[in-house]
Amino acid sequence: MQKIIILLIGVLFGITLTKGEVISWYRIYEMFRFESFHMFGIIGSAVVIGVLIKILSKKGVLKTMYKNNFEERIYKKGWKKYLFGGIIFGLGWAFAGSCPGPIYMLIGAGYPQIVILLVSAILGAFVQGLVAHKLPK
Repeated sequence: MQKIIILLIGVLFGITLTKGEVISWYRIYEMFRFESFHMFGIIGSAVVIGVLIKILSKKGVLKTMYKNNFEERIYKKGWKKYLFGGIIFGLGWAFAGSCPGPIYMLIGAGYPQIVILLVSAILGAFVQGLVAHKLPK
C-alpha cells in the first residue's frame, strides 16, 4: 500500500511541475536571465514549505511513513564541496535547460531527446562516485 501512495505522490508531483511550467525550458531560461519571477517564486515556495516541514518535524508533529522522527543530519565538514557541487549542478541546469527532477516528465511529455540528458545525468553520478575521494572535503 505504501508503494502505491508513493507512486501517487510522484504522479501528483509530476502533474504539479508540468502544470506549473517548471519543466519548460523557456521558464528556466527566463530565470537564469533574471527576466521573470516565475521560477524564483516556485523555488521560494518550496523553501518555505521545506522550512515549515522541518519545524513541524522537530516538534514531533510530522513523522515518516514508518512512524519515526525525521533524521537530522548536520554536516560540519567544510563548505567547499557544497559550493563546488552547487556550481556544477547550476551549470548543468543552465546548459541543459532542466534540472534532474523533471527529466522523466519531459520524456513522458514527448521529448525523446531528453533521454540524452537522462543518460548524461546517470553518467555524471557514476563519475562523481568514482572521483568522490579526490574532491574537496
